[in-house]
Amino acid sequence: MTEFAIAAISAVWLGILTSVSPCPLATNITAISFVGRRAGSTRKVLFAGLLYTLGRALVYTVLGVLLVSSLLSAPMLSAVLQSWMNRLLGPLLVLVGMVMLGLLRLPNFGRGAGKGLQDRAERWGILGALALGCLFALSFCPVSAALFFGSLLPLAIRQNSGFLLPFLYGIGTALPVVGFALVLAFGAERLGRIFRQVSRLEQWMRMATGVVFICVGIYFSLVYVYGVT
Repeated sequence: MTEFAIAAISAVWLGILTSVSPCPLATNITAISFVGRRAGSTRKVLFAGLLYTLGRALVYTVLGVLLVSSLLSAPMLSAVLQSWMNRLLGPLLVLVGMVMLGLLRLPNFGRGAGKGLQDRAERWGILGALALGCLFALSFCPVSAALFFGSLLPLAIRQNSGFLLPFLYGIGTALPVVGFALVLAFGAERLGRIFRQVSRLEQWMRMATGVVFICVGIYFSLVYVYGVT
């Protein structure tokens, strides 16, 4: 498997991990509630879920393109990043892992995305799902900010991929909503059971990934910072 393929899979996984973290999960629940109001029409439920996914993916793609291109467009900064990225990744991964394990706390960047936004989106009809996706993608909380700016962005810079990796990350952040849209469309009685399972899995997924991040970060630091081989 090529390095870029691994990076692409990592981007999707980071998105999924973001989606089931407490703060993004709350916004996704709001989106599921919005989508669920169209439960009378299978086609509308699925379409609303896809529009929500597209909204999130678009925001992260735009952010990725702007940030990666601006960082790499300056020749001196680009050279520094490309030569130092492996050295920077180690400490960054350790810090992100600490955030995911609750060992390090960051301030909340955006909260309160909930019923008010849902009510506004409701007035826009089914296109409101697209607006919700865009708005909720911008509601960064400590875990989502750490995963996007501390893990996804350095990965995108390293791979020189400001478009595809953030786009895949955005799709990953909305996959639970798409899954719940399918459940609503074809078996609404399963929704509660699946949601409880996702809530229980989130803590284990976050802790396991946090441990992996810290281990990989320590390895990168030993190899690229301290020259241990």
